[in-house]
Amino acid sequence: MLECDYIVKQIDGDYAHLQRVDQPEAELKLVARALLPADIYEGCELHYAMMQYSMK
Repeated sequence: MLECDYIVKQIDGDYAHLQRVDQPEAELKLVARALLPADIYEGCELHYAMMQYSMK
């Protein structure tokens, strides 16, 4: 099962653009903010595990 860390690069309305920490050259991942913790901000780190995002 996938487990990784992301940095919130940009918040765009109802979506956030996430960059994988271990793959900085990869394309940004677009994720609906409804799936993310409510208190995210640009530059914060998220941990993804078991199909859930949490603040690091």
